[in-house]
Parts: sequence; C-alpha cells; structure tokens
Amino acid sequence: MKAPSRGVNSRGRGDWIADFPVIAFAGASQGDIMPSARLRLTLFAIAAIVPAAVANASTTTVIYSFQGGADGSYTDTDLVRDAAGNLYGTSVRGGDHASGTVWRLHPNGDGSWTHTVLYSFTGGADGAEPYKGGTLDSAGNLYGTAVTGGGGACEGGCGVAYKLANAGGVWTQTVIHQFAGADDGSGPGARLTLDENGTVYGMAPTGGAFGAGTIYEMKPGKRGYAFKVIHPFTGGADGAGGSAGALVLRGGALYGAATSGGSDGEGTVYELRRKPNGGWAFHLLYAFQDQPDGGFPYGGLAFDALGNIYGTTYYAGANDVGAVYELSPRKAGWNERLLYSFGGYDGASSIGNVSFDGAGNLYGTASSGGGAGLGVIFKLAPEAHRTWKESVAHGFAGAPDGALPYNGMVSDGQGHFFGATAHGGTSDNGAIYQFTP
Repeated sequence: MKAPSRGVNSRGRGDWIADFPVIAFAGASQGDIMPSARLRLTLFAIAAIVPAAVANASTTTVIYSFQGGADGSYTDTDLVRDAAGNLYGTSVRGGDHASGTVWRLHPNGDGSWTHTVLYSFTGGADGAEPYKGGTLDSAGNLYGTAVTGGGGACEGGCGVAYKLANAGGVWTQTVIHQFAGADDGSGPGARLTLDENGTVYGMAPTGGAFGAGTIYEMKPGKRGYAFKVIHPFTGGADGAGGSAGALVLRGGALYGAATSGGSDGEGTVYELRRKPNGGWAFHLLYAFQDQPDGGFPYGGLAFDALGNIYGTTYYAGANDVGAVYELSPRKAGWNERLLYSFGGYDGASSIGNVSFDGAGNLYGTASSGGGAGLGVIFKLAPEAHRTWKESVAHGFAGAPDGALPYNGMVSDGQGHFFGATAHGGTSDNGAIYQFTP
C-alpha cells in the first residue's frame, strides 16, 4: 500500500483512494502506508533528537503471530470481540488459496490463545483480500467485505460483501452483494455496520455515479439482500472515497469520514439521517482545512457520552504527520479543534479509530513513527483548561514484536485493549497483541 500522494488541491484524491482496489491493497508490502522517503528521514531525524515519552507501567504482549501460510498473512484488520472473549478478524493474504482468511482467536484461560481459520477465500466469486475485519450480529454471524474477487469490470474483480453464518460451529460463506464497479461502487474495504433490523451499511471508496465512492445499505429479505446506494460521493463539498473506518450508527443516524474532498480537498466528517420518506439526507459536519488543521481522516469515529466526536488524520496538524481531533455539537453546527499534533518521534500517520478507558483517557495507534519508525500506541490524558497530554504507551519494534498498526484497538471492558499489526510477529506476517495501560 502506497502513501497518499499530494497532487491537486494540496494533495489530490491520493493513490490510496484513487487506486483503492489495485494499489492500496493488492500486493501490499512492508512499506504499505509508510510516508515518503523524505518524510521518513525527517521522522527519524526528529526521533534521534527528541526521545519519546513512554509510559513504562503499560504492557504490550503479542498473543498470536501469523506464519504466512494457511493461518493467514498481513493482518490489516479491526478486531471484534464476542461475549465469550473470542477475537475475530481477517488476514488480507494467506489461507488455503492465498487470497485471505477470516479467523478467530479463543482465550484458553491460561494466557494462551487458539487460532482457528473460519473461512479461506478462493479469490473467485467469493472474493479476495478481505481488509478491516468483520462485524458480529446478535446470532454470532459475521459480515465483511473483500476488496477484489467477485465480478465486474475491475481488474481482479470489483469486490464483494459477504455473510459468514455460524451454525453450531460450522461456518458458511455467502456473498450478499457482488460489486459491479458501476453506480454501486467498487473495492469495498471498510468494515460493515449493522442495525437492530439486520440492515447492513458500508462504504466503497471508488465507483459510484460520480466515480468518488458510495455509501450503501443492504436490507435482508426472503430473496437475499436488497442493495441500495444511499449516498454517492461527488468528490466536491461532501467528500470522496469514504474511509477505512466503519460507519457509526447513533440515534438512528450514520456518521462517517471521507478521506478526501471537501472545500479544501482534505476530507470531511458527515452525518446521514433518514428522511420521513425513507431516503437519507446527507449533512456535512466539518471539512478539514490542512495545516495547522488536520487532513485526510482515514480512521473511524468515536463518540463520548456527551456526543462529541473523536478521530485521527493521516496528514496535516502542526507537523504535517497527522493529528487527533474533536468535533463538538453546537446549536449552529459543529466546532472542531485539534487535541494533539504528532511530531514523528511520538507517532505519525494515524489510520485507526481511538478508544476511551474508564478514566476518560484516549488510546489509539499511529501507523508509523516512534523510535523504530514502525508505529506506536499513544495515550491522550485530559488535563486542566481542556488540554490533553500525549505519551507513547508502546513503540512497536518489529519482529517478534508487532509492526505497522494500521487499525485501532478494541476494549474488553476490564482494562485491556486488543489490536492488530499488519507486519511483525515471529515471522513478520502480522501479529495480534494485548495492551494493558
């Protein structure tokens, strides 16, 4: 995966978005989302001068290392946890057909975990290259997307949305939509969102009526799922390309980020609210403005109890290597402010969502930067006068530690977080870790 380019409108749509199904995912390597050579040199130069503040009390332990064969490889995945403590995710490569897997990690009660492949993609009609993990429903079934495979006019296929049904421990995969690369979109890479009626929502970064991606819904029925585009991105004020983070369903509305587009070409945060006639109304909440503001919000959104929105940007901030932002609702729109700008030595280029602990601290990951340049887990602690203090809770060091965390973390509600790195682990094919602040 190659870093977003900076072309038209300061950065343009970026290769990660413009070529999502081909360049962004297929054939990703150790430098997948790493910054440009010039930026990497800058980060390492800063790291040599200013040591990162590391919270020594925290612990980070790799609980599973992927070996790159049948178990999977390249774990660019969000994690989801069920009531029994099992973790679920995907691997982009590996499996029986080298086209990716859906897997489960089961805690054995003694600190060890058992890895099970639930499904291996064939790379044909069932899809290939499943990014960003799956979503569980109340019955324990999983829903997800695969960026390639399926059919359509795209090279290697335009991707699919799928359901993985669990019947007594037997998992069966069904394609619930095969993308055509036309008005429906192509290359779906974000995790899916479900409502209480079983309707599935997602984003495609390319295709659509304006070629700038789509937001879609899939309603279950007797004859399968009825697919409908509920917003085609225009690439203008509304944004373009969706994001790598899942849509958030809150109060009957959908919230998400668009990685590019907007008034300054730096991406947007938006709301989709259902209209009385059953359609959806798109509302722009904020358009990023580039330095010293944020730019290119790849990750998903998180809400606090007061309805404030939190997220990260890949670029911009004071040092142009990303930032953490807050959006607060007001009577006349939303107020945006940056909580922290990364400097490289403390992380850079965040892609994942952020998570809260019980004390109101924010935790997240940065995909690169840190002492080894392989990414960090960061902590933002609230202080007086609405300020936040950042510290590096863990700097990834590479094999056998994790490397390149392209996703946020999930909490178990008991003070532990779990996450994935695309590389690292004993064989450098990806790792799943447990982080305890």
